[in-house]
Amino acid sequence: MKYLCVNAGSSSLKFQLFEMPEEEVIISGYIEKIGLKDSFWTTKINGEKIRGEKYLKDHTAAVEVLIDELIKHKAVDSLDEIKGVGHRILHGGEKYSDSVIITDEVIQDVKDLTKLGPLHHPGNLAGIEAMKKALPEVPMVAVYDTAFHQTMPKENYIYPVPYEWYTEYGVRKYGFHGTSHKYITEQMKKELGKDKVNLIICHIGSGASISAVKDGKCFDTTMGLTPLDGLMMGTRSGSIDPSILEYVCKESGMDISEVTTALNKKSGYLGVCGYSDSRDVEEAAGKGEENAKLAIRLYNDRVSKYIADYFIELGGKVDAIVFTAGVGENGISFREDVINKLAPIGLKLDKKTNEKIASYKDIHEGKISSKDSSIDIYVLPTNEELMIIRDTYKLCNK
Repeated sequence: MKYLCVNAGSSSLKFQLFEMPEEEVIISGYIEKIGLKDSFWTTKINGEKIRGEKYLKDHTAAVEVLIDELIKHKAVDSLDEIKGVGHRILHGGEKYSDSVIITDEVIQDVKDLTKLGPLHHPGNLAGIEAMKKALPEVPMVAVYDTAFHQTMPKENYIYPVPYEWYTEYGVRKYGFHGTSHKYITEQMKKELGKDKVNLIICHIGSGASISAVKDGKCFDTTMGLTPLDGLMMGTRSGSIDPSILEYVCKESGMDISEVTTALNKKSGYLGVCGYSDSRDVEEAAGKGEENAKLAIRLYNDRVSKYIADYFIELGGKVDAIVFTAGVGENGISFREDVINKLAPIGLKLDKKTNEKIASYKDIHEGKISSKDSSIDIYVLPTNEELMIIRDTYKLCNK
């Protein structure tokens, strides 16, 4: 039984076709620059990467390419083989604490929540509508980035602002990267042999968030009303003094929208040192660029502070700390620096093991803490697409 995972952004569309229940990836692809003259895509099948390019005016055209790739590379003989499609949706608000079959009501809710996900929801909606046209009889599932975090207690998601902002406008912490945090939680339950796990999960990539998991459920997380809150990231500022917005508007003449865009797309690593990719930042720091060194100190300090905060929130009862996502899985020096900063709470690194683990090395996962560390520390690759397809398979077969 074949199930398709779709992750549509504003100008991109990622896809993976799975054989279920074996959870085997048959084909995957990434379609980029939708709506631009230089649209292109990369398809991966049987270990081979194949590139194609032509102008794709919208997501409907991108889905046509997706389907053509499936047929052309014999991933399916007929579209009838596809039994379900799972869509990543950024924001489910308070209404959705789990994945759901997509109905007209669900689509309307995604539209209504665009005010909370203006950068992502238009692409999410375009992906749903395009797939509905292509596969009108196939059930589709919405998998929300916010769903896993809806178990947070109220004291961890309410902001200390006028309470009517929450009741009237929905202003609260929602959290994101929930599919990744859920996947890691499920994997660590198996690793540790128990359901009621207490974890600190560090999803550190271009976008970054940390979650505190208590008894197998999200207890707190760093991202807030939007993905801008919390950690410093590749191009996002993370948490800052909110009065900066009004001050910069007055001083620069920019409006609030322009300042918010700068905080989302021109800040973080990029704002401090001119590079958004952690590999470029490390390379620049190695060449002696002072702002790159500064950016790394800022970044690593914030990660270590949140881990320490969540250690306290969980009452010091932490089964494991897990690093995942691009930087978490590959940032050998990043992990070493963060763990060394946390020596006061008893964390200790096995330096040799840490240096052996990365996606570009022979070993991709494992425990990197020393035997005398107060908490076990793991590197574990995330797999959001697999989590999406698991939920899709489960709901389509109810």
